[in-house]
Amino acid sequence: MIRIILSGAHGRMGKVIADMVANNPTYEIVAGIDRKKGPLAPFPVYGSLSEVKEEADVVIDFSYFETVPTLLKDTQKKALPIVIATTGLPAATLNQMKKIAETIPVFFSANMSLGINVLIQALQQITPNLESDFDIEMIEKHHNQKKDAPSGTALLLADSINEVCQTKKEYLFGRQGNHNENLRSQMGIHAVRGGTIPGEHTVLFAGQDELIELKHTALSRDIFANGALKAASFLVTQAPGFYSMKELLSN
Repeated sequence: MIRIILSGAHGRMGKVIADMVANNPTYEIVAGIDRKKGPLAPFPVYGSLSEVKEEADVVIDFSYFETVPTLLKDTQKKALPIVIATTGLPAATLNQMKKIAETIPVFFSANMSLGINVLIQALQQITPNLESDFDIEMIEKHHNQKKDAPSGTALLLADSINEVCQTKKEYLFGRQGNHNENLRSQMGIHAVRGGTIPGEHTVLFAGQDELIELKHTALSRDIFANGALKAASFLVTQAPGFYSMKELLSN
């Protein structure tokens, strides 16, 4: 059994993971962390990892970007592997993760969905053949409570495309004005916020008289919880290092 400390326990994703683990004997949540203290049956919830007394094998984090730096420091002190699923992280936190990964196993993905990460593989395969003749645009949709825009997943998809482009794309966040040139060297990334949409990402390859669309729709948050648990199972067997869905899918 894999013993988990769940960061962001009282959040939407924390509750999804808690429900999923309750029906899976492979995992046990021994403690939670959240700015809102108080028990979330059947485990206690603390204000920080430094307060946690229970023994664990791994930390899973679905919290808020501002809390991650302290969590990383505490995780390193306890020598615990950590799965970071929080989005909207600044560059300084990403650099901190990579530095800490020299001493503990760290897993990070801007999206824990297995489907999104297979989509990335598909995008990297087709982009080199289309880049010179197709404009590339992206539309992402999320619920009205999402704080960051564009989504971390949209940037993850855009970066995966740019990684294989001969001419690197300039990201253009929305289009406004009457004199836009709409250059092929640009990639438009457009954010929609409304209702309870869990997440939808569409990549458009628009050529002369033809259009290719690759789309991923999240129908529930369960897909992210499932990916995080798979990442935790993978990480507890790894040596110190910085890991992503690329390593998990190739394992």
